[in-house]
Amino acid sequence: MSARLSVVDEIFLRTHRGWGNPVVMQGLWRCTGRVEPTLLEEVRQALAHGRLGRRVVRSRVPLARPRFTVDTSANPIHYRTIAASNLLDWADEQACLDVNPETGPGWRMSVAHLDDGDTVVSLVCSHVVADARGLVSGIEDAMTGRAFTPLHDRATSDARDALALVTRVGWRTAVAVAGLIRHPSRRRELTRTQHTSPAPTRSCTRVIAEIGVPDWSDCAAREGGTPNSLFLSVVAELARADNEPVVLSVPMDVRTSDGVDNAIAMVEVTVGPQDTTAHIRDASRAAYDSPPMSSPAGFPEELLQVVPDRLAHKLASAPGERDALCSNIGRIPETVRTLGPHQATGIATRAVHPNTPATHTRIFAFLNEFDDRYTLALESTLDHDLHSRTIDVLTSRGLHPKLW
Repeated sequence: MSARLSVVDEIFLRTHRGWGNPVVMQGLWRCTGRVEPTLLEEVRQALAHGRLGRRVVRSRVPLARPRFTVDTSANPIHYRTIAASNLLDWADEQACLDVNPETGPGWRMSVAHLDDGDTVVSLVCSHVVADARGLVSGIEDAMTGRAFTPLHDRATSDARDALALVTRVGWRTAVAVAGLIRHPSRRRELTRTQHTSPAPTRSCTRVIAEIGVPDWSDCAAREGGTPNSLFLSVVAELARADNEPVVLSVPMDVRTSDGVDNAIAMVEVTVGPQDTTAHIRDASRAAYDSPPMSSPAGFPEELLQVVPDRLAHKLASAPGERDALCSNIGRIPETVRTLGPHQATGIATRAVHPNTPATHTRIFAFLNEFDDRYTLALESTLDHDLHSRTIDVLTSRGLHPKLW
């Protein structure tokens, strides 16, 4: 895999520099019994020498893209003993601890011993280092000893990368400017993308809920949809403030290898207040078959990689932001169901905004399938009681969630 940062990587990197809302990925493993410190230390060392063991370095040549380099440093494991009822509060605290993708380490491992005898392991990494599926892949490597292809730091020299980038951006920008002159529709498209920056939200509330796979699948079938379209329908209902359409931002996995890189493209799905799960199924399929969200009026996305951070943030201050974000992580691999002799009884994957975000997005939602259940992780910037609202929305469909 290439060591050069992509456009998406650099968008997340700018948030760590103060331009936008920093985002971290978090995986939570709840295991039976007390997991031995020696076993946890083995996992930590494997992570440090695996896919997550990398950081960003700036290139010496102007306009060359930053690149990842190997970084085997690791924070010590932080242990605490907590009440099982405080699990989610503890997890939120771990997501707010510092991880730095430039100085390293870009990830952190914490462990909580619960008063019911179980253990919870939290793994947090910067979204620059990995996306959700990349995080799971990195954990799978650490637990199975699977080998991976190391970074190719010098596959392309800084000078050659800078020349190639400037050539691509210069040519495509010239074509886009010509299009603005010739086509009024391009100018209107550019105007529509301009928006005011959102005000910071007062607080975020978070919920993790488990629903049985048979119940979820049966509900989706009754409503004429799929498990994924049911996910979109539930999130749209949670995000709807009034009797209005809700616009969902839906990431698609576009990776072509098993790397941890941010291999995502965004599509948009609009859900009206009367739309059924069957309608959402059809709308989402059409969205997946359409071109993903991109830069407006034909301008190249890589333009963001050649301008200063301040201007890049102004040009793309909230890329992909809609009323809600719905990320379906998919099925968790069987290989991460056990940690030594300890069986995982629950796994959640989510993105967390450590700071109170300035965002137009009302709900950030993540779904994964583990064992015989779906785990739904939610982060809300709305004022309503997310816990009771989640229960109400799910039980109205005959679903009975178990909250973490």
